[in-house]
Amino acid sequence: MTRFDAEAAPVDEDPGAGSPGPRRALLEAREVPLGGVRAMSVHRFLPQRDLPLVGAWCFLDRFGPQRTRMRVEPHPHIGLQTVTWPLAGEVHHRDTLGSDVVIERGALNIMTSGAGIAHSEYSVGDEPIPLDALQLWVALPEGRRHGAPDFERHDDLPMLDLGGGAAATVVVGELAGAVSPATMHTPIVGAELRLPAGSVVDLPLEAAWEYAVVPVFGSVRVVGADASAAESDAVDPGALLYLGDRRDSIRLIAGDEETTVFLLGGEPFGDEIVMWWNFVGRSHDEIEVAREAWEAASDRFGHVVGHGDERIPAPPLPHVRLTPRRRRL
Repeated sequence: MTRFDAEAAPVDEDPGAGSPGPRRALLEAREVPLGGVRAMSVHRFLPQRDLPLVGAWCFLDRFGPQRTRMRVEPHPHIGLQTVTWPLAGEVHHRDTLGSDVVIERGALNIMTSGAGIAHSEYSVGDEPIPLDALQLWVALPEGRRHGAPDFERHDDLPMLDLGGGAAATVVVGELAGAVSPATMHTPIVGAELRLPAGSVVDLPLEAAWEYAVVPVFGSVRVVGADASAAESDAVDPGALLYLGDRRDSIRLIAGDEETTVFLLGGEPFGDEIVMWWNFVGRSHDEIEVAREAWEAASDRFGHVVGHGDERIPAPPLPHVRLTPRRRRL
């Protein structure tokens, strides 16, 4: 997925020192434009002004639920992996590696940009269809971000029994010993948790990792080791609860209806990143070079299979230098 918006350059802030420790920060998603006249409903959970990353997760949009016709023309990426997790509808993905696949509920698309890739995403068919999905980005570490692009599709993902009828699909990374087959380059987890109405689940965590919880359907209460049940955090769809690190577990309490929650987590990312439009780099100059390469239609990004000259142009860079956005929670 592309970002049709390009936010202003972030203000250079003093970084948070060391481990964030346990946190209970409830952050609301914001509506963002996607495609102008396409009028798609999109809510952005990451990045936040005070929280640019959770582990290596640097971006999370939910587009939907809605009935729409999506046409996202070829656009570039550097320095990241895209993780597409459909909730409803079918999305046709094509890229410069020659990948040409349709993804639907239960299947994972993961695209690794390396130094550069381009892709397109269309809803299937010519008419509006029910469409809902999570689109996430993972920042690549130094040792992988300059490498070759790659694409994977996975239909058989590990399931984890959480007890009491609750279950998890481990989309990427590892949760409680269940490991996704998707190739990742930092210690990480992305998992969909499904909780029966009124159920209570104790979810084991890696204490050295930081985590966030995002309800998808239904509401959930989250109880950590630093809170009693009476002090639990109620989280509804449209919000992200950042939990920090140094937690061995959390307790999830579903509401009065079946609840679906997406869990983000991972080892805190070791590098500061500069993120602008569809690029994740380390400096303003690096972003500027990538933008110029895309605008010049250079071989760096290749040509998306099945497309002609159509492409999304890069927005103009801001008139100030891009700087890293640092965690302030």
